[in-house]
Formats: sequence, C-alpha cells, structure tokens
Amino acid sequence: MSLLRELIKKYCVRYPNERKAQAIQSFLVMDKNPFSRSNPHGHFTGSAWIVNPDKSKTLMTHHKKIGKWLQLGGHADGEEDLMNVSLREAKEESGLSNFAIVSEEIFDMDIHEVPSIGSEPKHLHYDIRFILEANPDTESVSISDESYDVAWIELDRVHQLNAEESIMRMVNKTRML
Repeated sequence: MSLLRELIKKYCVRYPNERKAQAIQSFLVMDKNPFSRSNPHGHFTGSAWIVNPDKSKTLMTHHKKIGKWLQLGGHADGEEDLMNVSLREAKEESGLSNFAIVSEEIFDMDIHEVPSIGSEPKHLHYDIRFILEANPDTESVSISDESYDVAWIELDRVHQLNAEESIMRMVNKTRML
C-alpha cells in the first residue's frame, strides 16, 4: 500500500487541480479495506488506457453491464498493486498479451458511481489508470464475455462514443505525450 500511496501523492502534486485525486488519497488512508469488492463504501479498481505506438488510437471496450465505451479495467479483488490489476484486466478483456508500460506513474485517476446491477448495490469505484502501449498491427483483439465489442478508436473519435470528463481528460493527456 505504501507504493500506491506514493504514486497517488506524486499524482496529486502533478495535477493539483484534479479534485477527485485528493479524495482518492483520503480514501486510501482512511478506509480499512479499500481493495475489497465487499467494501460498502467502494473499492479500488485498476484500469489500462491502451494506446497504439503513434498514440493516435486507444483500445476501448463497449462494456455490457455499464453500457458504455470505456477503458479496459476491473476490480482489484484484494490486489494492492494496481499496475498488475490493470495489466491483468487488459489481457483478459482484450485478448492481447504484449503490452509496453509507457509509464510506471499513474496516468489518471477518477471516482465514479456504479449503479446497482443485479445483486450488487450502487457503489463507488476509485479507479487508478495506467497507460500501456500495444500494437494493433501485430496482435488481434478478442471480445471477452464482459463486452459487446473491443475496438481501436481514433483519438479524434473517442468523444463520439463517450464524452465523459474523465475519458476526455485521458484523451487530452495522450495528445500531450
């Protein structure tokens, strides 16, 4: 947990105007079980913002439960190394196996509410996002059971599929690389 605490602290210094970053930092310090899905306050998730080598496209999933185009990612399920979580989820949800870690630093963070789905009550995801690179010319994606579709999307078209603030923030950060 000390590594994550340090990564979040660095992120907060880099992006002092992102209000949710401070709340994520507090959640990590104050909550007794922030990595468990059974936590009624919410829990950490790890996501992968996957870009192609020239950073003109990102790999997104049309998530079945949420019904939106999103970055790939999922629950920590007790795992405190959220980079590992993001890599695991990227592989499971895309079928790809070769990723380069663009940076070991946190790329983006967000808190979002997940609606009640089935027996799961409404809760918060404290999402820690890392940027990875994959080559769409060397590996084909496959669609997991969690998705309607998985596709490489031109950065200029992402807003047509999902124009939420946190998604567009990652698009803008990608353009600055």
